[in-house]
Amino acid sequence: MDVKEIQEKIKAANVDSLRIDFPDLHGICRSKLVPAGRLDEVLDEGCNHVNATYAIDFANDVAMGTGLGDEIQWRDMNIRPDPSTFAVLPHLEGTARFIGDAYGPDGNRLPMDPRYVLQRIIKRYEDLNLIPMAASELEFFLINQGGEADGEVYNASPSCVYQVNPIIDPKGILRTLQNTFIELGLDIIYINHEFFPGQFEVNWKYDHAMKMADQTFTFKYVCKEVAAMNDLLLTFMGRPKTDNGGSGYHIHASLCDPESGKNLFEDTAAENGVSDQLRYFLGGQMAHAKGMSAILAPTINSYRRFVLGAFCPFYIAWGWDNRTVYCRVPAERGSATRVENRGPCASANPYLSMAAVLAAGLDGIENKTNPGEPAPDDVYGAEPGTFETVTFWLQNALEDFKADEVLCDALGPELVQAFLALKEHEIERYRTSVTDWEFNEYAYHL
Repeated sequence: MDVKEIQEKIKAANVDSLRIDFPDLHGICRSKLVPAGRLDEVLDEGCNHVNATYAIDFANDVAMGTGLGDEIQWRDMNIRPDPSTFAVLPHLEGTARFIGDAYGPDGNRLPMDPRYVLQRIIKRYEDLNLIPMAASELEFFLINQGGEADGEVYNASPSCVYQVNPIIDPKGILRTLQNTFIELGLDIIYINHEFFPGQFEVNWKYDHAMKMADQTFTFKYVCKEVAAMNDLLLTFMGRPKTDNGGSGYHIHASLCDPESGKNLFEDTAAENGVSDQLRYFLGGQMAHAKGMSAILAPTINSYRRFVLGAFCPFYIAWGWDNRTVYCRVPAERGSATRVENRGPCASANPYLSMAAVLAAGLDGIENKTNPGEPAPDDVYGAEPGTFETVTFWLQNALEDFKADEVLCDALGPELVQAFLALKEHEIERYRTSVTDWEFNEYAYHL
């Protein structure tokens, strides 16, 4: 999109404010608000932020050891808007946004920018004449804010899966979200109540992996903003309540030919209609499942989701249209032939998650990694020891990540250093915090 077209859209929509958004390492949207009259300047000059933005944790502390704080004298970085990402935000009057890319003072891209990490990995596919395609499948919970129901899930009634009506959605938030995202250019397939009380899911059509990551980033922060404007807390937290289930972020991936647009994961002459490339990509997912865990399940709470029978991975296995495994190959063929990685937590950074899944798949393709035999049935009831389990603790996942040289090389040493320092700081804060469970369990008796 060129400057003239952007100017025309700004005028047509009466835009007076521009948000320059970018993702931090958590996937949180960080921004500056710029008057629309400064469009030319901000496209040319960008806007400055401190590098340590990538080192801020959820408690507003700056984690030490990231290489982004005192080690570089709290230096600035420059966020430059990507013109192709311009969009008018339907839920905010007179406001449009760009997604920005991070640059250093030398004019080079910053290697810890999650968007740049994904762009680098996609470039490796393009060098092989392959175009990675993806679709996001995200679950979330809605929780009431204010009033007598404050803190309770939006719909507390059980057995409401696949219901869409004013009883489970009295504020019409689903329709509001649907129409907001259609205006933003997301090709919504459907939106529905999920399995657990107060849990919902949105699916939209697949796209180029980079565009899908941008869309997912946008989806997550717009969802939260729209919900807040309706006195609701919308959370992508892995498992927000003990008595409820968890929320996943399933990544559906495929490869297409850049000239013909043909899905290269389909092979009508092969068994089950899938190509060797799909099998090798799948092999990469299996080989790097442990190493990817810290990226795909990036919080302490993410690991509360991994329980038997909860439609999330427990064992590292794959299967044909099997929802109990780590990776599923759905039954659709043609353009819909794909691998679904069910490991990511809804709280995961979409850029880093997409980068990790694609890096693992590329390693599988380059090394022709055999994924092994598919799980024959429901793996939740498998004899213990039949399959390796997923990682169950963030601290163990960080060790698995550090040991995975392929993933660490793909994501880059600067990103790895910053991510590990940020997460190790989070674990240490958790280790020294006293929970309500501990007080309730021990205070009276001891």
